[in-house]
Amino acid sequence: MATEQSILAVIRAARPSFRNRHDKAAFAVHSAFVAAGYVLHATGSSAFADDVLSSSSTDEVGMDGWNEFEDNYAFLYSYPDKNSKKVLVKCLVMNEILLVDALRNGDLESLHLEIEVEEHVEDKPETSYASQFKNLGKLVTDVNRQILDKLSAASTSKKSSSQPSSSATNLREDRPRLGVDNPENPYTPAPGYVVPLVPGFGGSDLFPGPGAGMYPTRGDFGGGSMLVGPNNPIFFGGGAPEPGLPGGLQGVPPGARFDPYGPPGVPGFEPGRFVRNPRRPGQGGPHPDLHHFHGDADFI
Repeated sequence: MATEQSILAVIRAARPSFRNRHDKAAFAVHSAFVAAGYVLHATGSSAFADDVLSSSSTDEVGMDGWNEFEDNYAFLYSYPDKNSKKVLVKCLVMNEILLVDALRNGDLESLHLEIEVEEHVEDKPETSYASQFKNLGKLVTDVNRQILDKLSAASTSKKSSSQPSSSATNLREDRPRLGVDNPENPYTPAPGYVVPLVPGFGGSDLFPGPGAGMYPTRGDFGGGSMLVGPNNPIFFGGGAPEPGLPGGLQGVPPGARFDPYGPPGVPGFEPGRFVRNPRRPGQGGPHPDLHHFHGDADFI
């Protein structure tokens, strides 16, 4: 971060010659970059080249020609870091305002600062460099806040996003794995967490259950599965000779696993032949799906 004292030290060391007040303001901006640790790679006409940001040159240069243009200034910097990107700073004179824009290589938008020259520069003979400026502390604060601090923050955020933090790495390492990968440390879900079942089961032919890996449902309008016994309630009369939707609606729902009884009008395939008598109330015995089929001709 640049300070008022460090900027004055850079100006005294460089001993520049100023033509006007805009020269002084532009050189103060340059001094802030140098005081913050940036290295100058180009200035003047060479810094106005179209491909200056993409240039691979890392040579340090002096200040020759920095104010060769009347109303424009340009400086190319980089921070002494192997991952640092070059920063192009251009200053444009507009009446008594110095417009400063800094663009880092690869960025889409520049950082902008407007400096009121009369507020920070004295129009006096060059007796000493300190006397050529006023309110220099405010100028340094503006350059730091609007440009230098934002460049530093952007560089830090990109480095942290490209490298995972130690806490994130530890979180991945400490996360329990499934028992298939690590049988010594099986994964146990938290209470109330439903793990999708691998085999799809439940549902019925009329309303099939979910596929493999899907969350189970609560069944359809009666439940059941594809494996049934001779005493399963689905064989007993419900008053409708044809299969249909709940409530007596005719038809088969989309996606139902339904095989027709047979070709329509063919003797021996009437729906009534496949209806069983209802179980008597209180009838005991095992679950109806556990009974074995008998040799009766009506059993399929």
